[in-house]
Amino acid sequence: QVQLVESGGGLVQAGGSLRLSCAASGRTVSNYRVGWFRQAPGMERELVAASSRSGGNTDYANSVKGRFTISRDNAKNTVNLQMNRLKPEDTAVYYCAAVHSDRIVVLPRQFNYWGQGTQVTVSS
Repeated sequence: QVQLVESGGGLVQAGGSLRLSCAASGRTVSNYRVGWFRQAPGMERELVAASSRSGGNTDYANSVKGRFTISRDNAKNTVNLQMNRLKPEDTAVYYCAAVHSDRIVVLPRQFNYWGQGTQVTVSS
């Protein structure tokens, strides 16, 4: 099975940028659909962005379209999330998740493997 470890979170001012990385081990990440989710206090976990196995198809939440970009570096076995023009409402714990399928799935329960999460805090 694949193990996932997120990094790159932190504190940033509104309008700034962060780049999150999800490092996979144990299996080749190119065999998995990968999603970035986030969960703010008192809120349900929601999909932010997802990538097909090849990286050729991506999906984004409406709230982040045009600001966030998901990308794969299969040579490094990582999946990244570039976050630009951050807003205070982007504050959450961000999780990387994977499923051994290429079906278009978007619900947390449809992903089998999860990282431990990384905190992103955007100050106003």
